[in-house]
Parts: sequence; C-alpha cells; structure tokens
Amino acid sequence: MNLHEYQSKGLFADYGIAVPRGIAAETPEAAVKAAQQLGGKLWVVKAQVHAGGRGKAGGVKLARSLDEIREYADGMLGTRLVTHQSGPDGLPVNIVYVEEGSDIDRELYLSMLVDREVSRVAFVASAAGGMDIEKVAEETPEKIFSVAVSPDAGLQDYQARQLAFGLELTKPQMRQFGELVKKLYRL
Repeated sequence: MNLHEYQSKGLFADYGIAVPRGIAAETPEAAVKAAQQLGGKLWVVKAQVHAGGRGKAGGVKLARSLDEIREYADGMLGTRLVTHQSGPDGLPVNIVYVEEGSDIDRELYLSMLVDREVSRVAFVASAAGGMDIEKVAEETPEKIFSVAVSPDAGLQDYQARQLAFGLELTKPQMRQFGELVKKLYRL
C-alpha cells in the first residue's frame, strides 16, 4: 500500500494520534492559502512522493514567509524528485503538503513493518534516528533495535516499555509513548 504523508497523517488523526496540522495543495496559490489557514510564522513545504529521502533531495523546505511558501511549492510542483529510493528518473510531484512548523528538541526513529522472518509485525526504533537512519544502520547498527509483536497477544505493555527505554525517554514521555504505540498498533 502506498500512501502519501498527508494521507497517512489523516489516518493517524482518525486513530487519535497527534500530528502537526497540515493541508495538501496542488498549486502554489493553494499552498499559500494553506499556510494562511494554518497561521503562524513557520511552515514546512513537503513534496508528496512515494519515496524516502525527500529532505536530502530538496523535497522538504522550511518556509518563514508566504512568498517562500509560493516559491517552494512552485519549485516542486510539476517536477520529478530524485531521491535515493526513487531511481534515476525520479517521481512526479503533483501535491505538496504544507504543515505547521514545529520546535524539534531531538529526532527519534520509529517504524512498523511486517517481519517476514518471524511472520509478525515489528516495531523498529532508534534513539539515534531521524532523517539519517540509513547512516545509523550502516555505521552503528547496534543502535537500532526491534520488538516483534505476537498476533495472538497483541502489543504488550512491557514491549512498549522496552521501546521507550531504548529510545531513552523520560518517565512522563514513556507514558505518552505507550499510548502512542498502542494506537499505532491498533491502526
């Protein structure tokens, strides 16, 4: 299943998972309107393609004005974004996602996948994660860990705690994280 970021975040919100507010746009003018509707003074304009590595390829831009929103959306829409996952021909950018800016304290990595070796859904996490997870995997794979979930029992509290400890979360963050991963697993 291929979902764009804005579609995935819509599903997250449907399951009670907090996401930054954002609006998809198909034209530079619609992107400016989206930023106006979101309000604030900081936005992120993100090319919507089915490939990772968008930021490093120029498909994610931080905008501090409506003129920058227009410029970035105009520079992305109608082009092909080439990332390390897209192949040399790149992928067409027909939609951008304008999202409210966030004050980021630190980046973590968390994903879910079907681990075919054990026929289970697995959470993969790293406190050293973020945008450079591929580099972490290559240079320090011991910093990445996973937890496989039994389909019979579902995600257990101790597994959520294992993930939280591995991500070096504080006690209050662990509680929030436990609720988050339960909602993700339910989704």
